[in-house]
Amino acid sequence: MKKTHLIPAVFLFLLLLPSFLFSQELTPQEMIKRSDDLMRGDTQEGKYSMAITTPNWERRLELYVYSLGRDKMFIRILSPAKEKDTTTLRVKNEMWNYLPAVERTIKIPPSMMLQPWMGSDFANDDLVKESSIVNDYTHKLLSEENTEGQDVYVIELTPKPGSAVVWYKRIMRINKKDFTPVRDEFYGKNNKLIKTLSYSNVKKISGRSIPAHWDMTSEIKQGHTTIIEVSDSVVYNEPIDDSVFSLQNLRTRK
Repeated sequence: MKKTHLIPAVFLFLLLLPSFLFSQELTPQEMIKRSDDLMRGDTQEGKYSMAITTPNWERRLELYVYSLGRDKMFIRILSPAKEKDTTTLRVKNEMWNYLPAVERTIKIPPSMMLQPWMGSDFANDDLVKESSIVNDYTHKLLSEENTEGQDVYVIELTPKPGSAVVWYKRIMRINKKDFTPVRDEFYGKNNKLIKTLSYSNVKKISGRSIPAHWDMTSEIKQGHTTIIEVSDSVVYNEPIDDSVFSLQNLRTRK
């Protein structure tokens, strides 16, 4: 009798197993959050380099970056000498730049979040993340495909009503295995592709595997690209004094 009852029970479990597994799958928003958490950490501190290329000029910046969750970020330019100690601060939805050459602090209004940061292809919003890709967008899984040899989720992000979002749409590709970002496409009005951010060179930095090479390419300005390299000195999830994210610290020269 026991064996007779066991067989239907096992058969029923096998029938229900696919639906159980399906219920455990991540939602598109959860996929985006995993990727965003991987790149941000609870805190982040360290050096980055930024190489800006246009048809007429090139320049390279060395940056020191602090971030605390999704609410606070501080960026100080270390070199070249002309821009040294230029700083950017964001606290929640407010953003300021300090220009040491004129000893002036400028508050950046929301209308300027699409303006390029230091002449790069990264807008103010891209770099300091005024908007949240997790909370300010609706997420839709479009497909699963192979991109540049990687199996990825293709996720469409559209702004929620009333959110502080400057893009009309974004399409992100995220590695299915480790949730590292692979590509991020930024769209403006009329579904026009404005620029593409590609990630590569995944390596271990501070105990996590992240892409260390970020390539932002303009799709509307030929020959305009900006490359960010994450240095091995970047440290995640270590305490950062809250005084770093202050207006007073904007004017501190180092």
